[in-house]
This record gives sequence, C-alpha cells and structure tokens, in this order.
Amino acid sequence: MATSPESQVHDPVFDRFPEDQSSSETTTTPNSELSPPDSPRNKNVDLRGGPDPRSNARNLAASLSLEEQVSLLVGADFWRSKSIPEKGVPDFKTSDGPNGARGAIFKAGTKAALFPCGVSLAATWNANLLYQVGQHLAGETKARSAQVLLAPTVCLHRGPLGGRNFESFSEDPFLTGKLAVQYIKGLQERGIAATIKHFVGNEQETERMKIDTIVQERPLRELYLRPFEMAIRDANPWAVMSSYNLINGVHADENQHTIKNILRGEWNFEGLVMSDWGGVNSTAESIEAGCDVEMPMSKKWRGEKAIEAVKNGSLSKEAVEKAAANVLYLVERTKGTDMSAEVAEREDDREETRSLIRDAGVEGLTLLKNEGNVLPIKPEQTKVAVIGPNANRAIAGGGGSASLNPYYNTLPLDSIKAVPGKEVSYSLGCHTWKWLPLAADYCTTASGEQGVSLEFFVGDKFEGSPKVIQHRTNTDLFLWDSVPLEVGGVWSCYCKTRITPTTTGRHTISFSSVGPGRLLVNGKVMVDLWDWTDEGEAMFDGSKDILFDINLEAGVPADVVAEINNEVRPAARQKQAKLTHHNGGCRIGYKEQDKEDYLQQAVDAAKAADVAVVIVGLDEEWESEGYDRQTMDLPKDGSQDRLVDAVLEANPNTIVVNQSGSPVTMPWADRVPAILQAWYQGQEAGNALADVLFGLRNPSGKLPTTFPKRLQDNPTYHNWPGENMKVIYGEGLYIGYRHYEKMGIEPLFPFGHGLSYTTFAYGEPAISNTVLADCEKITVTIPVTNSGAVEGAESVQAYIHDEKSRLPRPEKELRAFDKVFLKPGETKDATLVLDKYSVGYYDTDLAAWIAEEGVFEVLIGSSSVDIREKIPFEVKESFTWVF
Repeated sequence: MATSPESQVHDPVFDRFPEDQSSSETTTTPNSELSPPDSPRNKNVDLRGGPDPRSNARNLAASLSLEEQVSLLVGADFWRSKSIPEKGVPDFKTSDGPNGARGAIFKAGTKAALFPCGVSLAATWNANLLYQVGQHLAGETKARSAQVLLAPTVCLHRGPLGGRNFESFSEDPFLTGKLAVQYIKGLQERGIAATIKHFVGNEQETERMKIDTIVQERPLRELYLRPFEMAIRDANPWAVMSSYNLINGVHADENQHTIKNILRGEWNFEGLVMSDWGGVNSTAESIEAGCDVEMPMSKKWRGEKAIEAVKNGSLSKEAVEKAAANVLYLVERTKGTDMSAEVAEREDDREETRSLIRDAGVEGLTLLKNEGNVLPIKPEQTKVAVIGPNANRAIAGGGGSASLNPYYNTLPLDSIKAVPGKEVSYSLGCHTWKWLPLAADYCTTASGEQGVSLEFFVGDKFEGSPKVIQHRTNTDLFLWDSVPLEVGGVWSCYCKTRITPTTTGRHTISFSSVGPGRLLVNGKVMVDLWDWTDEGEAMFDGSKDILFDINLEAGVPADVVAEINNEVRPAARQKQAKLTHHNGGCRIGYKEQDKEDYLQQAVDAAKAADVAVVIVGLDEEWESEGYDRQTMDLPKDGSQDRLVDAVLEANPNTIVVNQSGSPVTMPWADRVPAILQAWYQGQEAGNALADVLFGLRNPSGKLPTTFPKRLQDNPTYHNWPGENMKVIYGEGLYIGYRHYEKMGIEPLFPFGHGLSYTTFAYGEPAISNTVLADCEKITVTIPVTNSGAVEGAESVQAYIHDEKSRLPRPEKELRAFDKVFLKPGETKDATLVLDKYSVGYYDTDLAAWIAEEGVFEVLIGSSSVDIREKIPFEVKESFTWVF
C-alpha cells in the first residue's frame, strides 16, 4: 500500500503479531461510491510535485477544476470521502468511535474490540496507557478498512446530566487535554488520523442541533477550547470535527471566530475540519469559515450550490481551493496515491488487545469508599451473593455513535463465578430498563436464524419485489448508516421475525419508529405509528416507545412484522428540514410477565451469604448520544436504592458496585461500607471487576469528575438545559471542582478522589527553579512511598494557586499529574512539570494569555481536597502569548 512519508511508521508492537494469530472473519462493507481499482490516470503527469504531503496537497488542489474541487467538499456516502480516480485521488474511509473502531454498520456490523469508555480511561490518570489505547485502536481501524477514526471526544463534563459525559474524559480541561494528546499520538504514529471532537461547546445533547451555547470568552478559552488547544499544539491531530450547536449565535460549522480566527488563525491548524454528521448549516459561510467537508453524503448545501455560490460571488474560489487542499492533505497523510480497491472489513481479535483492555479496566475502577477494609473479599468469605440489575448483563458502554458489536462481553456474574473457592448465588433484585429489553433473544426468521429478516423495496410503498433482503441479529434497527444503496434515497421495508415465548403469560411488546411505522402480530396491527407526532428518545429522531400486553403461549411462535419507510416524521418537520425522506428504522422490545418477587429473593440471598455484591447503575439506554439524563437518581423509580437498602439491612458486609458514566445520587453512601465506581469498561468489564473485588489486582482509579451529593449542588443547576434554544454558561469559569470550592459546597466524592488496597506516604517536594520565565519549565519532584502491604499505584496531582491576580481566578486548577507504580515499601519520585501554560489565564482586554508577576503555590495531593504538600515559585515579570 502506497502511503505518505508521514504514515510510514514502523510499529514494533504490532509487527510482533502476525496475521495468523488473530481472527480473520470478514464482513462485506456496504456498497458505496468507491474508487474503481482500474480507474484511468495519466501517469505521465505529476500533479503533486511537492516536497512534502502538505505541498503535494496544495499543488494538486490548484490543478483541479472548480467542479473537481467542490466534489471533494462533501462525503461520497455515509462514511467515505469522494475520490477523483482520473487524477489519482483515492477516497478515505472514516469509522466511529472513541472506545472502538466500529466499521460501517452501527450496531450489528463487524465485531470489534470494545475499550473502556472515555471517562473510565480518564479515571486511570495514566497518559501512557492512553497512548497504548491509541496504538491498538489504530490496528482496529485498519481492520475495518478505514483510515480516519472519529475520536477522541474532548467536550467537558459541564454538568452531571450530559448524555455523552461517559464518552468524554473529564470536567477538567487539563486532564482532558493531556490524555487526548497521548491518545492522538498513539493513533497517528500508526498512520491513522485522529478526529478530535466536537469543536466546540457541545456539552449537552438536548436540542443539540439547534441550541445556542452562550459562553463568555474567558471560559471559552480557559475551559472549552483548552483541550483542543493542547491537542493541536502537542499532538497535531489530522482532523477536527465541528459540533452541531451554535456558539454565541453562529453555528459551529460556520463560526468565523472559533474555526477561522482561533483554530486556523491563532493555532495555525492546517489539517481537515469536517462537520458532524448532518451538521452543516450553510454553503458559502461554512466553507469560508473553514469547514472543509460536509458529512455524510448530502445534496443540501454543497455540490451544485457551492459552484453556483462561486459563480455569483458569494463564495470565493480561494476558500474552495483551500478546503479542497485540506481534504487532499488528509488523503496524502492516510492513503497517499493508493488507488487499490477497498477490502472487506475483518475481525482482528488479538490477545494483546484483550489484555490491554483488561488492564485499562482495572486501572479505571475507582474505589470510592472502603470502611473496615471490606474490600477485597477475603478468602474465608466463601459464600458470595451477587445481586442487582447489572450483575448478569453486559454494561460495557454507553449509547449512540460510540456503540459497536464487541468481539465478546464478560459479565460480572460469570467472572465472579470463575474465581475458585467461591459459592456464588445470583438475584436480579429489580428491573432497570428504560425501554423494554430488545426482543432479539426470542426472535428467529422464517429460515430459523436468530434475528430479523429485512426486505427492502425501492420507493416508500412496498411495491414490487424486495430489491435487497438482509439478515440482522438484533431488533434495534436504526438503519441510518446501513440501508443498501441499491434501494436509493426513498425506500420501504418489512422487518419480519417470529417471537417464541419461553413461558405462558401476559407478555409485553414495544415498538418505536423513526419514520412511519406499524407493528403487526399474527397479522393484526397492534401499534400504528404511521403519522406519529410525539417524539421519543430511543431512536434519536424516533417516536415514543409504545407498549402493549398480549397473551402468548410458551413455545408457540408469534409472527411479528414491522412495516416502515424513511419518510420524515413528524410530517411538519419536512417543511422545516426541506426534506421529505431521510433516516428510517424501528425498535422492537419484548418482556415476559414477571412471576417472582425479585427483591425478596435478593434479601434471602444476602442473608445466606458471607458478603453481598450489589451491582447497580445506568446503561446505554439511560446514558446516550441524542438526549440528556433528566435526573441524577438511579433508575428505575427508586427500585435500585430500595434494593441497596434492603440488602444492606440483610447483610452488613455489602459492597455496592455502580456502573455509570457520570455521577449518580447515592442516598445510602454513608451506610454502605464499600463503594466501587465501575464506569463502562468495554469487553473485559466483568473480568476487570472480578480482579479487583477479590484482590487479584489493586484498583488505582481516581475520579475525573466530581460526584455531588445532590443535583441541586452542581454548577449548571440554574441554567440546564437552557430555554428558547439558548443555554447560558452562567457558571463561567467555575465548573466541576472549581465551583464546589468557590461555593464551599462539600461534594459526595471530590475530583481526583480514589482509594487503594494499600496506603501511600508523601515526602518533601523539591523544585528545580523557584522562578518561572517565558519558554522555560519548572520541575517539581516529590517522593511517594507505598507504606502498605500490597503493590499499588498512586496518581499524584499538582494544582496551581495564584496568590494574587488582577482578574478573578479559581481557587486552584489542575496543572500536572504523574502516576507512580510501587511495590510494598518502595519509594519513587513523582515528577510534575510546569510551564507558562500552568500559570496563565486569558485576558480579554489583551486578547492574549498572560502570566502575571507574583507568587504561585503548587498544591500537591491525592485529590483536589486531599492536599499533602505545598511549594511556592514566582513569576518575576509578567509576559503574554497567543498560542
């Protein structure tokens, strides 16, 4: 494969693992507009002729016609860029997402490695680990025949209800930026482009396409732009994705201030800017601002409209050529002149990737409380009751575009049962589903395969014979990225299956639809959503979920048919969106009648056990792209809190494991002796949890986000999620721990908090220089000793306190951290490096960053509130900078 010099990276890690050590099952990529392998090309003309990929791209862009340039500025299909075969320009393929390279199908596609989610990776506080994750994700992306990974996500945890908080790293911009830098380096050193996202101000999902983020310049610079700035400066991501929202009245894709003036101007970013999918809002304004590619394929804004805009003078030729050059630059970096046909996606299930995911899971697990050393579970505690709605299912990731089809999952119950010498019982305890569980496990097609048969027709009226018939294993049938191109832009589909009950009873079926939809059972229409108007959450743009009860007999199949097409619903949206047809799909859920007292079963199991492990939390239905949480409380209707209370009363040796990507209220926190925050940890979630529960490994996670005691305490409480399509970032600089310290509000668990099965003693810090000057660095070292009996790791955190500032500043801000791994009795130095970026703030009067003359204190601790040592330094004379 021909590549650019920048992507010819020798990778000794992956060179060690030949192809025959990994799975090689292939999956056909859906048809799309691809470069034909035998496209004619004038090989005698060198259209590039530059000394480096950037010059090549500029030269090639200048040689193209206006029509060819414009063709590059919109996707070829859902995942790929346009090719120009006659000019030797291949396409590139993108793939979601932050915790795994999914490939071309949303949930039911090629199996892939599922890594811990962003907040769990951030809880490791291990930048080197993030680099390794990036390296392995590069291999996964290549196995999907893609060259561009749509990751990492670096939007901040502004408040605890953000639907995508799990996908992002932290409430703190410095921690986020440092981890993103290493993630990006790991990816791009193996020739895969990182796409840092979402630029910028996308901290909520509510009305995300329309919401106007009203944010002052200081918090915009010091908080929300900061991770992007750090990544551009220290890792140079090859692509940036613009966000859906408006920023101070202007959509992100056409925002001159953020893209043209800051990203392109001050930061001198020369890579590609692509829109989020469906996130372009104009023709000339978007291209002029510097948004190079509209994704995915669309005729709404570019193409002929861009050509016409050039002809009428509203769009400059220079802007079009520059955008085309940026597209070609990414092509040069990822594919060079390689015009070979795209190979089918394949699986690449490697043992070393499995091991890394398990290690990352262990390091991310965060021990919040451990009174009386209840954890780890003792060898003599042989009877273990495993209880809870998340104990016997895979809560491996959040919902939305971060979803994928994992190689495998490990369930907590299975992994706990695998520990020798234990007698393990299991109780469900309560239900936690937001929508009915998917019907897939009960479904078979007419031919006997597990799953659903999809019959696609050309046109929206089911006319003629099916053009394409597909098989899907799931009943979460959101078809936005996997409709066969052969059926065109207007289609209809029969989704056919048979549900076979395992018990006789009055069971429940649910149905929701993106476009028009009907659900028939045994030929009778049970749900009619053909003209629905009430929006739900389950399918992004879908209807509400409609439930109905039906008497079914064990072992007797019920014929189920969903009739759907892709006409836009609600119908009123057609005029607003200027579209008659768009996405389509449906979701079919199924639950059999409850005949057990799950709570009493849990209590009985807890009484009979030496120790009870209650596994509660959220899942991909409660935390997802597309919508925000409505409450911090655990679902459903208090049932999980009642379960914890009942089990604790039955057995005081109760350990609560919470799986969520963001904070939850814990009304039982002061009474439960041990609490473990387990996040969403990917395909090794069960194994990593069992390793920590039984002391096979020592947890070392620390919170990358503050856990408040109640929702009302959080900084966004008064202005979330906004009104009249505007959200005011009224808390200014004071998000996360900055807010709690400013207001004197005690959180449930503070930022940076995390316990260990061992203890750590901090020595006296030393500083390399007591004066910080422009272009210089200061190194603080502090000895840390493992004063306990088991091996462990401590994340040492350095916060900067400005003793006197002309403008208001937070009490302290994280500016360095180092993770040290120590055997019992061992001492190592934690190294904390500070520079001008550690002390500066953005002064809007200067339109620049300033390090003010004065004394600064380095506060060194185990969390934001557990400060162990302090050491001062000073800036002798104020100085400023822009980037």
